Amino acid sequence: MFYLMILIFVLGYTAIAMEHTIKIDKAASALFIGVALWTVYMLNNTTILNLGFSPSWTATQGSVDITHFIVEELEHHIIEIAQILFFLLGAMTIVEVVDQHEGFKIITDKITAKKKVKLLWIIGVITFFMSAALDNLTTTIVMIALLRKLIDDKKTRWMFASIIVIAANAGGAWSPIGDVTTIMLWIGGQVTAAAIIKSLLLPSIINIVVPLTILSFILKGTIEKPKKENDEKEYTSVRHRKIIFAIGVGSLLFVPIFKTYTHLPPFMGMLLGLSILWITTEIMLAKKAPEYRKKLNVYNVLKRIDTPTIFFFMGILSAVAALQSAGHLAQLGGWLDDVTNKNVYVINIVIGILSSIIDNVPLVAGSMGMYSIQSAGVFAVDGTFWEFLAYCAGTGGSILIIGSAAGVAAMGLEKIDFMWYLKKISLLALIGYLAGAGTFILFN
Repeated sequence: MFYLMILIFVLGYTAIAMEHTIKIDKAASALFIGVALWTVYMLNNTTILNLGFSPSWTATQGSVDITHFIVEELEHHIIEIAQILFFLLGAMTIVEVVDQHEGFKIITDKITAKKKVKLLWIIGVITFFMSAALDNLTTTIVMIALLRKLIDDKKTRWMFASIIVIAANAGGAWSPIGDVTTIMLWIGGQVTAAAIIKSLLLPSIINIVVPLTILSFILKGTIEKPKKENDEKEYTSVRHRKIIFAIGVGSLLFVPIFKTYTHLPPFMGMLLGLSILWITTEIMLAKKAPEYRKKLNVYNVLKRIDTPTIFFFMGILSAVAALQSAGHLAQLGGWLDDVTNKNVYVINIVIGILSSIIDNVPLVAGSMGMYSIQSAGVFAVDGTFWEFLAYCAGTGGSILIIGSAAGVAAMGLEKIDFMWYLKKISLLALIGYLAGAGTFILFN
């Protein structure tokens, strides 16, 4: 039954990777394997735990019965998973509110460059820092919406969209709120906000600067803007947008400060920011016409939240938690240590490259299960392993278009061809990834 759990996870993850081929949403597959693994674990607990692969069971064996132990393990993991999900739900809602109120037009309306190289750097830099404040997925969606207003040629737009993917992943890696994987490590206590920014800012900058520099010698000419269409009705004034943008982005940036001073979990700070933004919108819309209130109120925004993504994270994190409790991840960690001679740099570089094929969320969740936080050394809080894991898992997904949430979003929105990305962008992304990794290793 120990190996049956592995088989269920592999088959389920294959279904997730092939969701477009088999026409089954990845959230459904993730939820199934999450529940299935815990069910197999519970129904065959004696057989599995008696193999002696679960460190937590070995430590408590004899003091509690197996069923009670597994229930406690599940409850412990659910608390950790719920914190991540509430954090993401709050962040996604804040961003959707700002977007619905046209707050991001404050940035997009100021971009007027026509030369390809100049626009490339502007788009790359804006995406890099916006991703750190928001998240890589949301930033990608916002910036590709901008591209459609700036660039008419499809292949040129693909090139810029690909740079957005690399920049969004690089920007998300060094911020505690910029990527789901970094959020997981931050909430899990493996890293702190100040330390992750200090350690990963330079490697992340190198990660995006190298591809941008190479492309600067390749791209020539100017862009052609699409023909103007009839202007859509605007529901907000410039002042209205500025207020919502300031409160929304300020709420996101306030979360690390909130955690530092209150010592409460980050999701509490995120929900506080959402409540303030929600109250503000209610006050601003109180005297508006019904048409405006219906369009801009938070109830309408909540319908736009990507709920399947929340279910996907819940399922995949639950599945990885089951493998951790049953001892699979401890075995995998031991194997990696033997193969790499416990070289944390090699381990993480491999994890980063794998994240271009396998979603980085389960890889990071698995790594958190394989290795525990120690009082000192590379596995201590803000240790080399955890910081390098945040970089590698966050940026390695750029190597393939399907390797990150940002890439998948860009692929869906712009219909970017997988093979085109592989031929034109993958090598650039790999060079940037290795350059950033080399920078981190050099300084450590």
